[in-house]
Amino acid sequence: MSKTTSNMVEVSYDNKVVKAFIQATLLWGFVAMLLGVTIALQLANFNFNFDLPWLTFGRLRPLHTNAAIFAFVGNGMFAGVYYSLQRLLKARLFNDTLSWIHFWGWQLIIVAAAVTIPFGFSQGKEYAELEWPIDIAITLIWVVFAVNFFGTIKKRREKHIYVAIWFYIATVVTVALLHVVNSISLPVSFMKSYSFFAGAQDALIQWWYGHNAVAFFLTTPILGLMYYFVPKAANRPVYSYRLSIIHFWSLVFIYIWAGPHHLLYTALPEWVQTVGMAFSVALWAPSWGGMINGLLTLRGRWDKVKTDHTLKFLATAVTFYGMSTFEGPLLSIKSINAVAHFTDWIVGHVHAGTIGWNYMLTAGMLYYLVPKLWKAELYSPKLANLQFWLATFGLVLYIVSMWVAGITQGMMWMAVSPESGNLIYPHFIETVTQIVPMYWVRAIGGILVLTSFGIMIYNFWKTIKSSNRGSEMDNEVAQVTSNMDQGTGKPKKAHQALEGLPAIFTILVFLSVIVGTIIELAPTFLASSYIEKSEDVTPYTPLELLGRDVYIKEGCYTCHSQMIRPMVNEKLRYGHPSHISESIYDHPFQWGSRRIGPDLARVGGKYPHMWHYRHMVNPREMTPGSIMPNYPWLIKNRYNLKQLQTKMKVMVSLGVPYTEEEIASAVADATSQAEEITESLVEGGIPAKIQDKEVVALIAYLQRLGTDMQFEDEDESDESINEGEGE
Repeated sequence: MSKTTSNMVEVSYDNKVVKAFIQATLLWGFVAMLLGVTIALQLANFNFNFDLPWLTFGRLRPLHTNAAIFAFVGNGMFAGVYYSLQRLLKARLFNDTLSWIHFWGWQLIIVAAAVTIPFGFSQGKEYAELEWPIDIAITLIWVVFAVNFFGTIKKRREKHIYVAIWFYIATVVTVALLHVVNSISLPVSFMKSYSFFAGAQDALIQWWYGHNAVAFFLTTPILGLMYYFVPKAANRPVYSYRLSIIHFWSLVFIYIWAGPHHLLYTALPEWVQTVGMAFSVALWAPSWGGMINGLLTLRGRWDKVKTDHTLKFLATAVTFYGMSTFEGPLLSIKSINAVAHFTDWIVGHVHAGTIGWNYMLTAGMLYYLVPKLWKAELYSPKLANLQFWLATFGLVLYIVSMWVAGITQGMMWMAVSPESGNLIYPHFIETVTQIVPMYWVRAIGGILVLTSFGIMIYNFWKTIKSSNRGSEMDNEVAQVTSNMDQGTGKPKKAHQALEGLPAIFTILVFLSVIVGTIIELAPTFLASSYIEKSEDVTPYTPLELLGRDVYIKEGCYTCHSQMIRPMVNEKLRYGHPSHISESIYDHPFQWGSRRIGPDLARVGGKYPHMWHYRHMVNPREMTPGSIMPNYPWLIKNRYNLKQLQTKMKVMVSLGVPYTEEEIASAVADATSQAEEITESLVEGGIPAKIQDKEVVALIAYLQRLGTDMQFEDEDESDESINEGEGE
């Protein structure tokens, strides 16, 4: 593989696996964006759900997020890391076999997600829907990646690890921690499990994971790629080494604390929310430090940025990084979060990052790599320019439409008449119909972004096709200078010395991350000090438990929240604010992150059984203007009684107080409750054969929500407010 003459070393770099990851990035990127356009159209017009269970918004939306994060950005990240790592360390990847196990293992995981999520196999946790066997596979493949990564560092011929590698190390260490902790669950069967944590504890764990999946999968590795490819493409060093140090350590330390800003105004302790907000605001400094470092690296190259497609994408990506990391802390301020949370404003913010930052930087990186790796001139710079402007214009349409939609939603929800003290817009559907035009604008923006990605694929396909040199570049031979034995020389500064000690560097990264983790998750392990169990809150009945599984399978949590915030407008619309003890038996929690439909925390008893039945079959019959899909299969599919007792036993292992008698009589109890609901439906003309169908179990679950606790200050519900709220 290598031979040494003096301190000159001949190294054979592995380009073949990098090429494979590039091709996977292009494939899965197109799939992810196609799914994004599909669900955008489904919100603009419910008919795009096609009345097929595996094509509904509730099932495709989790598939879209997983495809965008782990398939598209994941493969792009691995391509960039493996390419840059070898050159920064002047060493071939640690082990070729591990490289290919990593590649094919990751693709199989993506395929498994693409098969299971549309068919309803889901844990119901945002960005972590994949069931336990796939979670284990992810862990194993990540270990393979880590061994290959750190093994390459071990065999390096460059003593100091460059700034990009700092960010790669933070990614490898922290993603492993996040994934393992958040994925702890107890299996019921091969593709069914329940989260180990429940309620408020699960909420903290989930958003510690969810926020930092964005931080350490969509941000830190991409920043590492920025620190490598921007200087390479601009042909000049990073603007400030000192700023790189400040950027890295402050970002790694602060980011991990910010998860609770996703849970502001919830039933969590106030101090937990305040800590999340404070550290989110503090993220402004390191984030903009990174943006400044990236943009100022291009100083003196702005004329080239105008004409060079690689630099154009990279400069735009860094700009959007700065914009989205300004907006994120802004949205974490409580007064602004009160308006923005649960709205489409958050969706616009997320896509400013994923498209503006991740897609643009990945495109810039690929325009740098593809001609080099395939030794060919880019087929069409004009097509690259067209791609850039289509992507940029499409993204602007997307973001602006979601800003308008989100602010409109938030303000309409909060509007209370000062004269009467009543809601100005009492029916939730009023906010839905108001923003449908913005959903069409977003869909058009998404189509433009998808088209731009298709243009890039065509451009690269033609470029690769024109190449006369294929496999010979799979192992690129380079002459490099080994500087592992640098002698004494002049004294090194502290951080430069640390860069020569990657093991200690990695330990310090782990310590930086674990401090915030311990503080943020402290309430999870001290739950008894702030969660008082109420005798009024009892476990779900067997049929309700089955109905809850249907709710999760259909992805209802992607549209509905179950968390009433302590605000005047929410109390008027939904009832008493949610109490922290109400979700103690929810594995996983279902507080939600978006309201495309109304909150369901107290929907129990609000409508008769027949209303729910007809609403599931045809939502527009009960709520004109609804954009909710039809669910005709729920009246055909039977709920599964075979696993019911096993499910309850697993729940007992998780702390849910089912008795042995309740478990023994579970099937009979579920059948009896189903008969009661069916009798009510039969009176309305529904056939009695509906008794064992999923819709009955789902009705049982919905009718249970919010009925446990009674509050002394709770006023009688105003029927005029409740009417027509269903979505």
